[in-house]
Amino acid sequence: MKTTELNAELTPRLVCSDLQIGRAGQPLLPPVNLAVRPGEVWVLVGRNGSGKSTLLHTLLGSLKPVGGAYTLQRGCRLGHVPQRESHDLCVPARGVDMVESGADRAWGFWRWGGRADKVDAALTAVGAHDVAREPFGHLSEGQKQRILMARALVSDPDVLVLDEPTSAMDPLAEQTIYELISQLQTERSLAVIIASHSLAVLPAIATHVVYLDRDDQVVLSGAREDVLSSAPFRARYGQILTHSADA
Repeated sequence: MKTTELNAELTPRLVCSDLQIGRAGQPLLPPVNLAVRPGEVWVLVGRNGSGKSTLLHTLLGSLKPVGGAYTLQRGCRLGHVPQRESHDLCVPARGVDMVESGADRAWGFWRWGGRADKVDAALTAVGAHDVAREPFGHLSEGQKQRILMARALVSDPDVLVLDEPTSAMDPLAEQTIYELISQLQTERSLAVIIASHSLAVLPAIATHVVYLDRDDQVVLSGAREDVLSSAPFRARYGQILTHSADA
């Protein structure tokens, strides 16, 4: 039995049913329908302004849906890995300080009740112990990404949401981050959602794709091969993917 068939038997952790996203009550796109299960990696793709960020912020709860329904399985936790550029590098935080800031807010400021163990485990999971005491702003892009992923993992999420995780990275660093995401997804049975401008993520780790095109008012979601072979996606990105495969 294929992995996708096995996943289909699992209860979805996150479901969008005719979800309409937008701002000020105005929908940007046709309704979005998807069901994200453990072990799946959903990638949101589309050009700048296509609606990826709006969908991501709606799933994270910072934007209200315009219509339809969005549900998270009872007891599930979301872990958010924001863009690295969203952090003020003037603040002299170390890597470990960034990870500690993601610890459960129910714990106190001091390390008690297993808080230190959680931070240590998260740093170990992403292979960032060696840079944990370094100033965050001094780290390479790949090292920063590992710290931010540890920050999300410290709360034991069931769904990991990443916003442009490989932006400004060279191809080798990009591939390393994809391998880390895939490893964490397997080890922790995570459901993963990634918003990305890079199409390299599609053949690397995507199991499912949400293609958004605000200009043509298109939303396609489903198994990777189904979306990538669709006429709207091929019309927009087919030549780029072909060149990438031939490179």
